[in-house]
Amino acid sequence: MSVITLLHGSRALSGFRVSNLLGKIAPQFPQIEDIQSRFVHYVWSDAALSEADLTILHGLLAYGEAHQSNAFDEVSLTVVPRIGTISPWASKATDIAHNAGLTHIRRIERGIEYGLVLGKGLLGGKKALSADELAAVAQSMHDRMTESWFAGEYDGHELFLELPNQPLQTIPLLKNGKSALAEANVELGLALSEDEMDYLVDAYQKVQRDPTDVELMMFAQANSEHCRHKIFNADFIIDGEQQPMSLFKMIRNTHQLHPKGDVVAYDDNAAVMQGAVVERFYPDANGVYRSNTALTHTLMKVETHNHPTAIEPFAGAATGSGGEIRDEGATGQGSKPKSGLTGFTVSHLHLPDAPRPWEQKYGKPEHTASPLQIMLAGPIGGAAFNNEFGRPNLTGYFRTFEQQVGDEVYGYHKPIMIAGGMGNIDAQHVGKRDLPEGALLIQLGGPGMKIGLGGGAASSMNAGANSAKLDFDSVQRGNPEIQRRAQEVIDRCWQLGADNPILSIHDVGAGGISNAFPEIVDGAKKGAIFDLAKVQLEESGLSPREIWSNEAQERYVLAILPQHLDLFAQMCERERCPFAVIGTATAERQLQVLDTREGVVNPQDPVQMPMEVLLGKPPKMTRDVQRVTQNSTPVDVVGLDLNEVALNVLRHPTVANKNFLITIGDRTVGGLTARDQMVGPYQIPVADCAVSLRDYAGTLGEAMAMGERTPLAVLDAPASGRMAIAEAITNIAAAPIEKISQIKLSANWMAACGVAGEDAKLYDTVKAVGMELCPELGISIPVGKDSLSMKTTWSDAGASKTVKSPVSLIVTAFAPVTDVNATLTPQLQKSDETTRLLLIDIAAGKQRMAQSILAQVSGQVGALDDVPDLDDAQMLKNAFAALQALRAAGHVLAYHDKSDGGLFAAAAEMAFAAQTSVALNVDLLTVDPNSADAGDFKINGVQIAVQRDEALMKALFNEELGMVLQIRKDDTTAVMDILRAHGLGAHSHIVGQVMDVAQEKAEFSVWQDGEAKLQLPLGVMHAAWQETSFHIAKLRDNPACVEQEYGRAPQALTPKLTFTPDAAVSAPYLAMSAKPKVAILREQGVNGHVEMAAAFTAAGFEAVDVHMSDLLAGRVHLQDFKGLAACGGFSYGDVLGAGEGWAKTILYHDALRDQFAEYFARPDTFSLGVCNGCQMMSNLKGIIPGAEHWPKFVRNTSEQYEARLVQVEITESPSILLQGMAGSVLPVVISHGEGRASYADAADLTAVQAQNKVALRYVDAAHQATEVYPQNPNGAPLGLNGFTTTDGRVLIMMPHPERVFRNELFSWKPQDWANLNTSPWMQLFQNARRWVG
Repeated sequence: MSVITLLHGSRALSGFRVSNLLGKIAPQFPQIEDIQSRFVHYVWSDAALSEADLTILHGLLAYGEAHQSNAFDEVSLTVVPRIGTISPWASKATDIAHNAGLTHIRRIERGIEYGLVLGKGLLGGKKALSADELAAVAQSMHDRMTESWFAGEYDGHELFLELPNQPLQTIPLLKNGKSALAEANVELGLALSEDEMDYLVDAYQKVQRDPTDVELMMFAQANSEHCRHKIFNADFIIDGEQQPMSLFKMIRNTHQLHPKGDVVAYDDNAAVMQGAVVERFYPDANGVYRSNTALTHTLMKVETHNHPTAIEPFAGAATGSGGEIRDEGATGQGSKPKSGLTGFTVSHLHLPDAPRPWEQKYGKPEHTASPLQIMLAGPIGGAAFNNEFGRPNLTGYFRTFEQQVGDEVYGYHKPIMIAGGMGNIDAQHVGKRDLPEGALLIQLGGPGMKIGLGGGAASSMNAGANSAKLDFDSVQRGNPEIQRRAQEVIDRCWQLGADNPILSIHDVGAGGISNAFPEIVDGAKKGAIFDLAKVQLEESGLSPREIWSNEAQERYVLAILPQHLDLFAQMCERERCPFAVIGTATAERQLQVLDTREGVVNPQDPVQMPMEVLLGKPPKMTRDVQRVTQNSTPVDVVGLDLNEVALNVLRHPTVANKNFLITIGDRTVGGLTARDQMVGPYQIPVADCAVSLRDYAGTLGEAMAMGERTPLAVLDAPASGRMAIAEAITNIAAAPIEKISQIKLSANWMAACGVAGEDAKLYDTVKAVGMELCPELGISIPVGKDSLSMKTTWSDAGASKTVKSPVSLIVTAFAPVTDVNATLTPQLQKSDETTRLLLIDIAAGKQRMAQSILAQVSGQVGALDDVPDLDDAQMLKNAFAALQALRAAGHVLAYHDKSDGGLFAAAAEMAFAAQTSVALNVDLLTVDPNSADAGDFKINGVQIAVQRDEALMKALFNEELGMVLQIRKDDTTAVMDILRAHGLGAHSHIVGQVMDVAQEKAEFSVWQDGEAKLQLPLGVMHAAWQETSFHIAKLRDNPACVEQEYGRAPQALTPKLTFTPDAAVSAPYLAMSAKPKVAILREQGVNGHVEMAAAFTAAGFEAVDVHMSDLLAGRVHLQDFKGLAACGGFSYGDVLGAGEGWAKTILYHDALRDQFAEYFARPDTFSLGVCNGCQMMSNLKGIIPGAEHWPKFVRNTSEQYEARLVQVEITESPSILLQGMAGSVLPVVISHGEGRASYADAADLTAVQAQNKVALRYVDAAHQATEVYPQNPNGAPLGLNGFTTTDGRVLIMMPHPERVFRNELFSWKPQDWANLNTSPWMQLFQNARRWVG
């Protein structure tokens, strides 16, 4: 018997979410006045649930904020997960139920019931919506890719239907010949070329059998442009002339000329750069965290996920980030992702509340997302995956561009979505090991389901070329929490060193396991036999093609020896990570896929294919193309209003503040972030590069930075390529790097290949970069990616429309860093000394204006001969070396590159970071050597004024390469001596002065010929610069919070220390051989455990890795520990409330509840709960002595994930961990989506203060408790965010002290803290050690 029990939950939508939804619906259905919502849970069990079962379920499913009104008139429609699928929410909720003892429950799913409240008509009655009208409303209320909807209430029956397994299909090739293949090519969305179809016809006629749909789909993905990069390997004929090298050979040329430092290039899932001997920190075989000295290299990878992001922005960007993370983890024999980046390029945003005069509407295909939709949801998707997986996102870029040039429309209707990052790999695990015959081939991670089918082929098509159905089929969805579990298994493997059981590992991406498994065996020159019945699935009714080729995410394939299976299984069981042995390696180079599923009768095996047919060389592509020159009129700056242009340049999304992209992403998880995007005490997002520490002990690091100048390619594609590389280098130059040749580049290439002129532009750009510029710079490009279908076509009212992207090179630079503390930022230093701004003009006086931001905001393009370019590679090398020398000499106070928006934008951003005055003087940049006085040429005063104004505009807004430095006036001579020694003296100019003034008096001025040409309050400019973030955040987040943040000047962090931190306190405890044990407690999805262990270890504890599965299995018992630290992350993906699911697996498991209660009752123990651990422990207050009146933690008031550096005051309390710290105001990291304290009733808020249980509170710049966003990032009442017990032995707090336990980890700290030998937060961990004794 099968029973479905319905249980209603809390309100699903907040007030402002309802308002947003009404805003979408109201134009078409104004009679809908309100929307009611509530969660509904469908519990599937084999038998009716008992009263005891229902009691536990009601407890489990009572999550979120209590006392919310949940009145309901009538259920109008119900939205549930897509019928036939199992949602990630269900998987984790069911895990929680099973861990709480309800093992007889088969699955719990969740939907949302909506009640549409209709207004009265003219005659007083209410007219119900028709079926068609309800269907139209439902389109705005569900995600058609991942959800289904039903009118009225829904009983959940179809959610749990087991559909019958489907057989394979064969294509009648022997009977119908190539036409049969052509028909399948369209129906299945295979994107096979004519020569590939000929190749397959020949192969199958040789063996005299028909192909299966499984084989064709597998071949299509494995040989798609996305996977095989056919254009980059093609022969090129340009203007009738055969070109000597392929695109890929020209890129490889950079490595062949300069291989030093390239450990792995163009091989494996990521490139590997030479690293250093460092202290890697991880648990040993007994779970004790220890430092392990090892030569550790740097992983580099940058991917694109353009097509999926155009179709479904959140899922596309999320799985783009997830796939790139897997590439890093699946390098060699297993490795570890460390820090990430994301980037976006889209067409005009068309912000509804902020129309821009330079944005013209051109339309888009119906089933692709608009640029605004992409930027509202895509960044959240990318950030959410990184956040939940546990990888900090430290840099990126954002550009909007759309422009008509003649009859051509350029833009990014098919967006660029970049996901990249760097990681680490032990030197002994570089490369794949051989697979002996009989090696086990394993799928690790999430189950398969019918999503992402044909994604590799679909990504190889121009946008709009596929059907809507096939486009939606080709997009994946993400489940980062299960990918975290898989990465933990990989970590346990590589941490065994020479005993690592992984022989070879690949990520599952395009083509699913049909691509990944053949790759892993082909690399070992083997074949394999697989059985589809072994593949773990979360969807019933799949065909062999759907099982073998679906692109369900969060999966890896790997090979181990049979004798290591038990060890590997134990690792997976501990991490609760699914795995299955799907096949074995064979000596014969034949790929055989069986289907032994019960009840399936196939006409033949799904796959019987020689490896050389699948991955052999189909006929090589030849591109016979012509060059097409694009030109326009020169940029005319005469008559432009300087004030208006200046503010519009700051408003342009490419230049504007990127807060909306940054604060949604965790930037500190892992505890190794030395430099993120945010700069200075005002936390302004203007950093040039990202820097991570190599370990928890030293100051060696790794830097990454991005560069792209894609609009230039409309006129001069090679120039755009050179400028992209140069910008990446001037960005990464902010970090201390020994020499420019240590920089390694990732090159991501986008182009609208097949469009007249674009293939030739691509070829010329690759040649300029691979054969000329990089060899001159001495830099290699060991990794990259291409996406060459960047054209969007559609029909609009019968008219054909096309938008093509210019050739787009997105460059990411990576380099080793000698000392993370020496990284420069754009934050101007306020000083009693006179300081100046100095420009190193790498363009040697040229001021070309084509395709500048000024040109774009004034509706211009520019001329071909006026495109900015890197004309002299030696100048860039000299500038890089000079900056490193100036840094080493202590002459540089602040640094920023000059790029989009020119000198004006660079100087403005430096002023924003310090909130102080800057006066630019452009006299030295506006000297015209060709002009003479009025008498010689009879030029009148008006003409001279026009010329001077024109020179002023070009000096301010040209986007030629440059570096802007803040230096002391007294150092000018020494600085110029160094610049002259590097051949830069003639092109280095003092261009401004910095004035130390109060924030409210700060202004920005521009001077020429002794006259102030522009004089604006800095606050006015800053407000213009923030407009893009303001308008996007207001559409996306709680508008009340957004108004608070952007409606006033930024507030500074103003730390105050009431004690002197001292690293020496830990010394005697570190010398002890027997150290007290602290349990570093984690649950599935927790990701902040390593940095917590590092902090406690540094204080003299023996930190032990304890998974909740260890406690459940009895492998570990809390009686053996003096301390317990519950760590941050996303336990169970925050299903059933943040930390609540974790807590309820304790509360509803008798043995665990007793064990925790006994531990908390012991007077010789202490406990710390941070972030997710804080949320969890707040729900255990019933078994924690002295924890009465604690709040629980619910969704932030902003209804957004918040990642910021805020400041807290440590209040007087009995907390043993905060002794001696009261009264201090300290900056600290917060990273959470559910951090608002919510009390059962008002009396609890009063009592928790009266009983002295408040340990921390958010304070503003004046050190007053605050509820104002973002100084209070989550809306906690009275700013209270940390709580202790009556005896002080337990501390829970939403901020992360473990992520700033070293001074190197602060995004910003006061200058005088440089004299401290440790972070003030280290005292928390030292206090714990001192208390234990």
